[in-house]
Amino acid sequence: MPYRRLPKTDQARLHALQKAVQQAGNAAYNDQAINYRTLTEAQRFLMQYENQVAQYHANFDIKVTANKQYRHRVRNARMYISHFIQVLNLAVIRGEIKRAQTELYKLDPKSNALPDLSTEEGLMEWGQNIIDGENKRTAAGGFAIYNPAINKVKVHYEMFKEDYTSHALHKKTHSRVFEDTETLRKQADEIILSIWDQVEAFYKDELPYAKLQKCQAYGMIYYYRTGEAKLTPQTDQQILAQRAQQTTLDL
Repeated sequence: MPYRRLPKTDQARLHALQKAVQQAGNAAYNDQAINYRTLTEAQRFLMQYENQVAQYHANFDIKVTANKQYRHRVRNARMYISHFIQVLNLAVIRGEIKRAQTELYKLDPKSNALPDLSTEEGLMEWGQNIIDGENKRTAAGGFAIYNPAINKVKVHYEMFKEDYTSHALHKKTHSRVFEDTETLRKQADEIILSIWDQVEAFYKDELPYAKLQKCQAYGMIYYYRTGEAKLTPQTDQQILAQRAQQTTLDL
């Protein structure tokens, strides 16, 4: 007899539950393989699980789309902030801007090195520092830096900043939906296991192939071991023939 294995995906779990509920609904009163309590629980749970899986996939699609846009805006913000600081440092090296004025941007006047822009938190901090610093310097009469101009930097920084907040919200929402789905997956496995145990027990006296067919009608999934012969109608016929022969010998 092949061995059974619980489903591993949401769709496989849903299919197993749907098949069991449908088959139980079609079964005659005296052929109910699942007890009333378990069947009622499965029916109630199935609707909840279907809705949760739909919500999980919808949320996942939104997260993927939003994440693609977010990555693009992070890349642009990093590029424009980095380029602005490099142009600022070149102006300092040429003597066009006093080195002390880099402190307006919260940069180290003793160094021309770029600040750490590798993290999104770093971009948030230094983007604002650069915008504030340039506004202070030009307000005091300094010439504006171009290529890129601070307004261009600000546009990309503000787009990144807007998505930074929504990205954190998307992550939090997805985490909550994932946790809720994981909880229901465990419940689904428990209900499916209970159903399968009951169905196998109900058909325990059936011939192997007949038992396999009836159990599969309830959504049970079976796998053959390597080299194991597959069950066929002939399997049951051979068993019946052997039983008949044994009965004849006993007589």
